[in-house]
Amino acid sequence: MADDLLNNTKTYPRMAHWFDPVLLLQLLNNVVLSSMFGQYADRRLMIAALDTASPEEHARRAEKFRSRLQPDGAGGVWIDWVADLGDGFDSTYAMASLLARSEIKLGGVLLPRGQALVMGGDEVYPKATKDAYFNQLRQPYAWAAPDPDRKDDEGRPLLAIPGNHDWYDGLVLFLALFCKEKPWHVGAWRSYQRRSYFAVRLTETWWLWATDIQLADDMDGPQADYFKHIAASMPENSRIILCSAEPGWLYTDSNRSSWQIMEYAAGIAINAGRGHTIPVLLSGDTHHYSRYVGKNDRQYVTSGGGGAFLHPTHQLEQDVSVNFVDHREGLKLGTMPDPEDARKTSAAAYPSFAASRRLTWRNAFFALTNWDFSLLMGGIYLLFAMLLSLRDRPDTYLLIAAVFGASLIGYTVKQEASRKFKIWGSAAVHAAAHVVVLIVAARYAIAFDQQHFNWSGAWWEVWVWFGLLAVEMVPVGFLVGSTLFGLNMLITCLLFRMNRNDAFSSLRIGAYNNFLRFRLTDEGFDMYAVGLERVPSRKGWTANTKHDRTRPDPEIPVFVPVRELEPHLIEKVSVRFALSGVPHPATD
Repeated sequence: MADDLLNNTKTYPRMAHWFDPVLLLQLLNNVVLSSMFGQYADRRLMIAALDTASPEEHARRAEKFRSRLQPDGAGGVWIDWVADLGDGFDSTYAMASLLARSEIKLGGVLLPRGQALVMGGDEVYPKATKDAYFNQLRQPYAWAAPDPDRKDDEGRPLLAIPGNHDWYDGLVLFLALFCKEKPWHVGAWRSYQRRSYFAVRLTETWWLWATDIQLADDMDGPQADYFKHIAASMPENSRIILCSAEPGWLYTDSNRSSWQIMEYAAGIAINAGRGHTIPVLLSGDTHHYSRYVGKNDRQYVTSGGGGAFLHPTHQLEQDVSVNFVDHREGLKLGTMPDPEDARKTSAAAYPSFAASRRLTWRNAFFALTNWDFSLLMGGIYLLFAMLLSLRDRPDTYLLIAAVFGASLIGYTVKQEASRKFKIWGSAAVHAAAHVVVLIVAARYAIAFDQQHFNWSGAWWEVWVWFGLLAVEMVPVGFLVGSTLFGLNMLITCLLFRMNRNDAFSSLRIGAYNNFLRFRLTDEGFDMYAVGLERVPSRKGWTANTKHDRTRPDPEIPVFVPVRELEPHLIEKVSVRFALSGVPHPATD
């Protein structure tokens, strides 16, 4: 019976079909509505108005979190970070299973479970619905660490940052679940925060700040005031892990506002005049692992491998420059031991650049892997072929070219958030290819039908004409038209640093997952980036015979993999602080 639960792919779905035309229309509607909510009914303002706690009470809540964490024998506190989850069940549950384990042994080193879990944005995909939060987020974690029904304050602390997908319902469900007074049970974890943004004290010297950037729009007034009060109440020379739902340092070429909000939050901390520093900036949103290094060894880490589809790494720049409060900061892509040759180093990215490029080639089979979108292309080709059959004139050709050109250029410019020549040029070539294929195929089909069929003008011949044209043109649109779409993404993703999202959302790769495990001490920190290259398929899970439904144990998961999961250490980053406060690194 337990195994039958997993076979219910409607309740516990596989990876989302992002190019499903119905889903695309639904997401477009969600984006429009959430943008309106964000502008005219910002729920961050509403929750701030309802949460009438004084600045002193906010500081007390932040301080209280520390009491939930117990240092290890050497005085270190362990914290876990996972982001971009709740897409495909199998990848989400695989990551939840690893996070739930009391310890993981990697390279001969035992890493104890984090005493708190931070979810770094986009807790559900593709839309923020009640079913998505309960079936695609809560249930995998509840099965990985069954809830023993203990008192609310005895569970493992859980903090969550809202991403853009959490905002697609105006943040209604996120606030109702994660920010309510009575903690939400997510298996053995318990929600803690009261707002969508928060600050918590982790150790004597370490704090964690998490901002809510809405839809990369702005930082609202109450949120800015909140962090100003927190910064003023924190002990002098505190160290902050600054978290955001978007890695603004990766988006400076397309969306500067997400970095500007993060920089503003950093400015609040640094300009408080109390000697606060920010050694680590954390984010998800981009579904891979990457690490950049800035001034004074400041770490800029992206880890969005909690279960969502994979994003490429080969498009990462070696050098990035951002404004950081009072100076221009140059970031360099970090290095780590090469996984294939320990004598060499490679970019601090997962998957590797080479693996990322290899995976991009799967877009050559776009028409088959995205059959629902291919059907749409078949319908579009048929529609224009019908128009040509009724009106085979130059103005019809111009109309077809204009529709394809406007649609594909507009789509590309919107996706890339840029008007560079390569954007216009690639979209124009893409549109021209469709126009040529469609017109040539349609004219051939029309000529063939006129030559081989004697049309008498009877009313029923309209249906014969339509059926013949459909048989001829739908396969052209399905196979050739959709393949052109895939080849455009393949070429632009490989050569022009474009389509970093669509070229991989089309592949729906629920592998190369990752999460972070931090050990924080007064002397510095160790960050372990944990990777999982292969995820079991739906048939790769089986009911755990050790699990007792009547007496659930958070250390005994409900389902276990048929073959053991094989997590590995992507890299270990160690930073120690000198007496001067300037860090010095040691990367394993």
